[in-house]
Amino acid sequence: MPALEVEALVKRYKPDRPPAVDGLTFTMPRGATWGLLGGNGAGKTTTIAMLLGLLKPTSGKVLALGHDMERDRFTALARMNFSSPYIALPHRLSVAENLRVYGHLYGVARLEERIGELAEELHLADLLDRPAGELSAGQKTRVALAKSLINRPELLLLDEPTASLDPDTADQIRSWLERYREATGCAILLASHNMAEVERLCGHVMMLRKGVVVDQGSPDDLIARYGRGNLEEVFLDIARAPA
Repeated sequence: MPALEVEALVKRYKPDRPPAVDGLTFTMPRGATWGLLGGNGAGKTTTIAMLLGLLKPTSGKVLALGHDMERDRFTALARMNFSSPYIALPHRLSVAENLRVYGHLYGVARLEERIGELAEELHLADLLDRPAGELSAGQKTRVALAKSLINRPELLLLDEPTASLDPDTADQIRSWLERYREATGCAILLASHNMAEVERLCGHVMMLRKGVVVDQGSPDDLIARYGRGNLEEVFLDIARAPA
């Protein structure tokens, strides 16, 4: 069973405006890490919101782990999770309290043990008693990632997972994500503007422009196809191509 099956997905916010996402179709296998790339306004955030069932498509279908997100999304969401540094956790709650809230929402067994594991792996032990609103941007990013892993998801959607992290911590997070995927078979869909990160983590990349996938393939295949030295140069070619 694929991790994600997306068929002819369209989202139109206003009838007289071009769609934010236009006919997106793909099948993402279990255990894979894929990249969803595009400039600002390309449709990445809208796509992720529809994949999570937070935004109803104008037309099309999303199956996550075999579940139709329009009719059975809560069954799928129990086996999924999401992280974005741009969505704030409740500021007055401590880091530990935030993780407990989400752990209870997901029905995580041995929750305190799970919080301890994540605190050690993501270097959060010294932050557990701190209010979330007092954390630095980089600390908030690590806590958001811990929240997204609290239920040991089989499908993980990540929006800029290493934003605001220093190079050393970002590298540790990437290594941890690689180990988590290898150990669990989790599928990861990654939206990022860090092309070096995408080259390292992703086996397949979809390039979005104005809501349409304009090219896709492995990072190596795309680099060779465009005759460029790295994925960032490919991204610039696609972003700057005439409409």
